[in-house]
Amino acid sequence: MFDHIKEDISIVFERDPAARTHVEILTTYPGVHALLMHRLSHRLWKADFFWLGRFLSHIGRWLTGIEIHPGATIGRRVFIDHGMGVVIGETAVIGDDCTLYHGVTLGGTSWNKGKRHPTLEAGVVIGAGAKVLGPITIGENAKIGSNAVVVKDVPANATAVGIPARILEEEKSKQREATAQKIGFAAYAVGNDENDPMIKAIHSLLDHAAKQDLAIQDLQTQLTRLNMDVDTDAEVGEAFDVQPHPVKTTKN
Repeated sequence: MFDHIKEDISIVFERDPAARTHVEILTTYPGVHALLMHRLSHRLWKADFFWLGRFLSHIGRWLTGIEIHPGATIGRRVFIDHGMGVVIGETAVIGDDCTLYHGVTLGGTSWNKGKRHPTLEAGVVIGAGAKVLGPITIGENAKIGSNAVVVKDVPANATAVGIPARILEEEKSKQREATAQKIGFAAYAVGNDENDPMIKAIHSLLDHAAKQDLAIQDLQTQLTRLNMDVDTDAEVGEAFDVQPHPVKTTKN
């Protein structure tokens, strides 16, 4: 129990640059208070003291603004930053080293008993206001953007944003950025919001330019294999010279 308390305090120093002293964390961080109360209420719940566990979690909600069902399973070094409005359901599972910001909901989509809340694997970060709903799994080290609504599994190391949430194609985004820089176009105003038709059009152009570059490179490679010099512009120009040549005439 004391090891958990030490870890809960130490992780605040790592993830919150505003943290100054141990006393400040113990007395003014509602996320730490909520986790401490949850660990006790969870033990009571596991020992079949259901009402007492619920009552203690209710007090914790009243004091911190964070509602954690005593049946939820929470791992080590979990950090709830600010915390106001966080709701964690009964069958939710939160792995080690996860971070939740204010307004996050780990909720259910069914009234049926059984597993109905999300599972967060180790290292997951969920942005402020995000809603993760249903018995889905958020993979290790995944990130959920602020105000996203997630109703499907998110793979490990992925980033999900939007309503409903979609997975960002980070490799394609990097390729687009490289293409934009190559053609002298700085797409500072271009985000990953695929719902914007202008952004869709620009992304299509960048993808098309990237495909053209690949096709040209492939053609140059093939010509090189045929022992043809692709840089002899002068010779090619002479071969296709359209300037009129003097006509030789013969005298009778």
